[in-house]
Amino acid sequence: MTRTALFLSPHLDDVAFSCGALAAVLRDRGWRTVLATVFTRSVVPAEGFALACQLDKGLGAEVDYMALRRDEDREAAGILGFAECLHLGLEEAPHRGYDSPAALFGAVRGDDRVWRAVAELAAGLERRLAPALVLAPQGLGGHVDHVQVARAVREAVRAPVWWYRDTPYAIRHGDAPAPAPLAGLGGVAVDAAAAMARKVAASCAYRSQVGFQFGGDAGTAAALLGFARDEAGRALAAGEPIEGGGPGLGEAGRSAGAAERFLCAAGARAALVAAMRGAA
Repeated sequence: MTRTALFLSPHLDDVAFSCGALAAVLRDRGWRTVLATVFTRSVVPAEGFALACQLDKGLGAEVDYMALRRDEDREAAGILGFAECLHLGLEEAPHRGYDSPAALFGAVRGDDRVWRAVAELAAGLERRLAPALVLAPQGLGGHVDHVQVARAVREAVRAPVWWYRDTPYAIRHGDAPAPAPLAGLGGVAVDAAAAMARKVAASCAYRSQVGFQFGGDAGTAAALLGFARDEAGRALAAGEPIEGGGPGLGEAGRSAGAAERFLCAAGARAALVAAMRGAA
């Protein structure tokens, strides 16, 4: 039986930046992978801080910024082998009253209950896809959209969840502790070496973003490859199992040249390892 992994992304780039290698690895091993991005709605014309967020990337006010980004997302999804690339159509934080960078990375507004809509969408996807595994953001960096998606998944998703380290925020704060709601979960890493070229290529498909985030394609490659090497070192130092390499996941306790790291409950790790071995 083909198993499905559902990758939930707050924005149109988060999965590629954060766990694109795992997506490619699972696809290589016969899984059906689905990418669902939450905050993808076009608001034209953009105004205020929302407009500033596209002007600072060299995009004029006449550009449908989110339509451009959705096209980039489809290109990246193709590189990583996703069977479906879904855009769930909610509005990003600058259209929900967050009017500055400080607000984006500050406390969630009391009147911002978008997590409820996200939870309903996530539950609907779980019913339709019956995923063996869900990938979701930890909320590192504190971006309110990531925090709201993480809350929705905690409330609504019943499938095993692996919580990915939100990148590029994790690059800037590599040793940051897990957000409080995830405290106590175990760490696990996946050997990403064989899939890093595809992860970088998919990330570079987000042309509207990589200049702003990493300084261009070369900077994207350097940042993601360097971070993956650092993550392998952190996993080894922390005694986290590094899975991958052989016919299925399960080669734990070894070093790797590049890794992606996750938090999960013991049952979630066991479910994925068992499923991978069964699919081999």
